Amino acid sequence: MTQNIETPLHRIAHSRAGDKGNRVNLSLMPYDPALYPLLAEQVTEEKVLALFRHRGATACKRYDLPLLNAFNFVIDEVLEGGVNGSLNLDGHGKSHSFRLLAMTIEVPREKLNRP
Repeated sequence: MTQNIETPLHRIAHSRAGDKGNRVNLSLMPYDPALYPLLAEQVTEEKVLALFRHRGATACKRYDLPLLNAFNFVIDEVLEGGVNGSLNLDGHGKSHSFRLLAMTIEVPREKLNRP
């Protein structure tokens, strides 16, 4: 019987962020391609939008890239007006990938012990 444990995404995946206007673009890629289906199941548009709703995010679209074992999330209205219209220190959205990687998901324990 496989035991699942809750773990932050940063233990099993990495991410990069970019921005365009008032929109942020987040990539998500598992270190182990075998974890791609697990991420597809648990890291949903709804959950990612909920992570950024406090920033005013209004929509999130996930693009699945199975040949790359990656995902691309585009989140609208999250940069408080964007680089030129925000007093926020991170108007570019570069650190938002860290917020995504703090999200927790359920992972089989044996998957965490892989190098």
